[in-house]
Amino acid sequence: QVQLGESGGGLVQPGGSLRPPCAASGSIFSTNGMGWYRQAPGQERAWVASDIRGGNTFYSDSVKGRFTFSRDNAKNTVYLQMYNLRLEDTAVYYCNSAPVTLTWGQGTEVTVSS
Repeated sequence: QVQLGESGGGLVQPGGSLRPPCAASGSIFSTNGMGWYRQAPGQERAWVASDIRGGNTFYSDSVKGRFTFSRDNAKNTVYLQMYNLRLEDTAVYYCNSAPVTLTWGQGTEVTVSS
């Protein structure tokens, strides 16, 4: 079974940047759309960004223009470049296929605070 592993989160000030990676244990990226999702405190998990098999990318309105989704199929890794982070971006970030079909990983926590 494919396992997903997110990392690279942390504490960052408003306006800061992070680029968490998510690695998969198997070669799934070349045949699947992939996405990033997040769960803010007290809220349900929500879609953030995704692509279609490495093609077009899509973003939620709340992150459009600030976040960039990318992938490296050779490394079985997807990334979420986050710029100009805001307090409301505080959440645990997860990757999964798009649409979601895989078991969730542990996520990586991003805290935006001054």
